[in-house]
Parts: sequence; C-alpha cells; structure tokens
Amino acid sequence: MSLPAQISVSFDFTSGATFGYPFTIGDIKYGVLGTGTLASTTTPEPTVDLTPDVYSIKISRGRNVMRDTYEAGQATIRVLDPLSYFNPQNTASPYYGFLTPLRKLRVSATVGGVGYFLFSGYTIEYKYTYPQNQETGYVDIICTDAFRLMQQATVTTVASATAGQDTGTRISKILDQVSWPTSMRTIDTGNTTCQADPGTSRTSLDALKNAEFSEQGAFYINSEGTAVFLNRTNVIKKYGETPIEFNQTTGIPYTDLRFSFDDKLIINSAGMTIVGGTQQVSENAISIAKYFSHQLNESNLVAQTDADALNIAKIYVATRAETTIRIDAMTVDLLDPDVPTATMLDLDYFSNLKITNVQPDGSTIVKTLQAQGLDWNITPNSMKVTVTTLEPIVEGFIIGSSISGIIGTNIMAY
Repeated sequence: MSLPAQISVSFDFTSGATFGYPFTIGDIKYGVLGTGTLASTTTPEPTVDLTPDVYSIKISRGRNVMRDTYEAGQATIRVLDPLSYFNPQNTASPYYGFLTPLRKLRVSATVGGVGYFLFSGYTIEYKYTYPQNQETGYVDIICTDAFRLMQQATVTTVASATAGQDTGTRISKILDQVSWPTSMRTIDTGNTTCQADPGTSRTSLDALKNAEFSEQGAFYINSEGTAVFLNRTNVIKKYGETPIEFNQTTGIPYTDLRFSFDDKLIINSAGMTIVGGTQQVSENAISIAKYFSHQLNESNLVAQTDADALNIAKIYVATRAETTIRIDAMTVDLLDPDVPTATMLDLDYFSNLKITNVQPDGSTIVKTLQAQGLDWNITPNSMKVTVTTLEPIVEGFIIGSSISGIIGTNIMAY
C-alpha cells in the first residue's frame, strides 16, 4: 500500500552544530535562494537523501501536560544499512569522516505539490544493529530539536537585557547570546515587562523558559526548526480560528480516543516570586475545599514587579482550579481515504479541533480543544499520527498591555 504523501528524509553533514540549513536544490523551503545558509565549499560535505533506505520514522513533539511546558521534539529514523555505510570506521563509506553527532536531519512530506515539515533537528546518537546472519543491518538515528542545543548552552550575563524590556525582546536577547540565527525565529512582542537580567549561571533554555512563564505565553521549536514565541494575547486569539471537525460520521475519522477525568491538572494554590521579590500567593478556597490543596510554587521569575508575580499566580489558579472530562489524545490513520492528508500534515500546536464522540448509549461528548502534541509513526505501509490535546484559554481575558490587564474569572485551563 502506498503512502498518501511523499516522505523525504534529508541528512546534512555540514560541519559544526550550526543552526542554519544549507541551500538544497529541491528542498521544500531551503531550496529557495536567500533562505538558510550556503554549505561549505572547502570540503565535500554533502546533504544526502536518505529516503530510499529509510524503514521507519517515529517523531514525538509536544507539551508535557504535567510539567506544563513544551519539551524537546524527538525523532528516530531507522535506516537500512546493507553496505555498512553508517559504520564510522568504514573508509569505503561515502559518509566516512562525516558521521558525527549534531548533524542536521529533517523529515518532510509532500502532497499535491505542497511540502510540509514534520521534524527538523539534530542527530544525538547512532544505534547500530548488524545481525550475524543474512538479515540486513540497520541504524537508528536518534535526533532532537534545538531545545537540546539550548539546554547545553550556558549563559550568565545576557547582553543588553535591561530592565523594562518586554518578554519578546528578552527572548530575542537570549537567542542572540547563543547565536541563534534571526532567520530561524518568530518572536512576538511580549505583554509583560522584565527586570534586568539577573546575571546568574543557567542554561539558555532555562532563561528562555523563565521569560515564557513570566509572560504566560508559549515558546517552542516548530516542525521547521524555527524558534517561536507567542505572547499570551496571541495564545488566546488562537482559539478564535475555525476548528477542524473530527467525529465518527461526517468529520475526520479517528481511533483510540483517550479520555481522562482526574485531578492531575488542578492548581488551586499558586505562589510566584520574582528575582529579589516577595512570594505572591493566590488561592481558590472553593476548589481547595472540594479537591484539597493542589499547590504550585515558582521562584526567580524575571517579571518586573511583585504585582506581576501576583497576577501570574492569579492566572494559574483561575485557569486550573476546576477539572472536567478531558480528551487527552486521538490517533488518525492517514491511509484512511476519508482522512484529508494535507489537513493532518498542516496541524501544529494551537490548531483548533472539534472532537465529537458518540457513546454506546447514543449520548455524545463534544470538546473543542487545541493540538499540543504530534507523534508520527511512519513505515512503508503505515502513516499514523497521535494528536495530544489540551483545553484552550478562552473566556474572561481582557487583552491589555500588561499582565494585570488580562485577569479574568471564567478561564479554562490549557
């Protein structure tokens, strides 16, 4: 059975763990002049198409629900290797001398002449399996997105990170500090202002996540490998986009719908402390009486004032004091002829999904949620994606220029 989209896996051996991608003829994005970086001309460092030898692709990207944060995307590409080309000691291999960790690898899919990235990241490990019998050997190429590189880059003083900067500017300054290319970032102007950088030793990812949390926005690496920061205004606005319908009759079909109804996401007591500030606490007494105390405490936030810290605490409690039945995930089989391939390939974080499920007794559960994770599993005869979902922030926010301008009372957790 043929796949509904043309899958491509490209491996870029250019030297160094650079963040830009080389110009590649035919590439769905970086085959455009003026985009990315040109490969070195001093050595024969190739960008190769691994697609003919790829046996399976597993990709996992998304938000950790319990930790309430986006995590590094992961990919495992299994490549058949009958000639031991991926043996780094094989001098006859065309890849000899180029097989090192932190090379760039990208997975894309093309349907109807339109290309979609599924993953863009960096190799961190090669796992070899060479059976002693006549079976073909294979190599699992383990990859992660740029969060891994940011986690390894330590910062102390962030240059030009002065008091009064909005969170988007602060994130840009941190990205500048680790030489993240401007062509690979999309950064909103933040709604919250920051104090001067504290000058402590921490990973650049920790510094970025601090600004993200202070904003109550979203910072992640998208499937193109671009660093994205959404301020909370735009996070809320995402819910206004038309949802994609998934159901058992007229919408996109799905399987393995996973329901949950528990207390895992409840927060009814939150304490927030800025650098040099005093802890600011918000609590919901009704929720505490109903579910017992579910606490969250965060410290050393770079938000500018104690008032900002208090408003962050209020947001957390207002959005998480109650619980409801959740749809945590569903699986969609792209080999199903009723599944629109391009629609599924185009999904990313904050895509709105209206999911209807008919229960055995004929009653229905209807939820409008947002995609917050995509796990792809692709083989020559299978192409499935498991979409993890979360409740969006919807009502009660009055969009303002500062964090204190958005506090509301009817806010759903996301």
